[in-house]
Amino acid sequence: MTITATAPRAAAYRGKLRWWTELPLVAVIYALYSAARLMVRGDVDDAVQHGADILHFEQWTHLDPERFFNSLFTHHAFLGVPADFAYASLHYVITPSILVWLWLRRPTHYRVARTWLLTSTLIGLVGFTTVPTAPPRLLPGAHGFFDTMAQYGNYGWWGTDASAPRGLGHLTNQYAAMPSLHVGWSLWCGIILWRYARHRVVRVLGLLYPTVTALVVMGTANHYLMDALAGAATMGVGFLLSKPALRLTDLAVARVLRAFGRTPRVHAESRMVAASTDAVPPAEAAVGEPLGPSAGPSAGHPVGQTAEDGKPAADAPSPATALPTPAPAPASAAAATVPRQVSVPLGRVLPTDDKADPTRFAGGEHAGRTRMS
Repeated sequence: MTITATAPRAAAYRGKLRWWTELPLVAVIYALYSAARLMVRGDVDDAVQHGADILHFEQWTHLDPERFFNSLFTHHAFLGVPADFAYASLHYVITPSILVWLWLRRPTHYRVARTWLLTSTLIGLVGFTTVPTAPPRLLPGAHGFFDTMAQYGNYGWWGTDASAPRGLGHLTNQYAAMPSLHVGWSLWCGIILWRYARHRVVRVLGLLYPTVTALVVMGTANHYLMDALAGAATMGVGFLLSKPALRLTDLAVARVLRAFGRTPRVHAESRMVAASTDAVPPAEAAVGEPLGPSAGPSAGHPVGQTAEDGKPAADAPSPATALPTPAPAPASAAAATVPRQVSVPLGRVLPTDDKADPTRFAGGEHAGRTRMS
């Protein structure tokens, strides 16, 4: 017979995340983001000027690799065509795929990762609104950039309007280069894969993905180097704000549910935070030691004495009313009744030859924290 401490199962936690609420949530937020992105196109002249200013700053600091990569992709189709495919598709395929993978395989990390992604996306929208920026391919021809998406358009479904499918260019904002969410989202994907994927090959691909994306967006003349760095910074700020945003969201949802007379659900993250503040963590409680207030005198000690120093306890009955003390048991019997104090960390198994009686944990606060098998 063994006793093991149990942890919340991933499947049980995923059951508390309902897909019919998560899917509309992500879809609605992305739709609002896309609509707002179109509404804040700004003035074209201002966007072109902002793009030229960024390029001049990069040239002044000698951090302007865009023209080199753009020339490379323009003159070599075996580089330009795959880069265009990557720019027009991976952004919209890999990111939602990783969200679904988190939902299915790492559900306890899904809410924080999803909130991080959505928070960063909304921060990027602030950048599009305040600093509309023309990409290098839309700068005047004197700057020497070529639109590889237009050059290799016959190879794919994209047109001359960024990564939008041919004929749907009016549904995209071409002057939203700062920050680059292509780079930002790919960085999110890379970190998630590196952190939670188990296979080394997948983790390495996760590290390569944002690097390749940064080269692609510059080689196709859709972003500047500063755009890529701003996209990475946006994800950093979003990461710092993700947990506060999650707590605020949970508080708002709880208030709405209470207003309708319903009990708010406590997610696993909140339970783990609360458990970390307990005086005695359940996973480290000693076997044979009650987890709650004692219902009677300590084993082997008369009423009115504590187990530590033998002094009368504050709430002990007076000697006149004290209960009669039973006759002391033989030394061998007394030794058999004193349970061993064995610390059982989470997931450890109590040896079968231990003298403690496992049935003593069938009820009380310890119930549900251990399992008999």
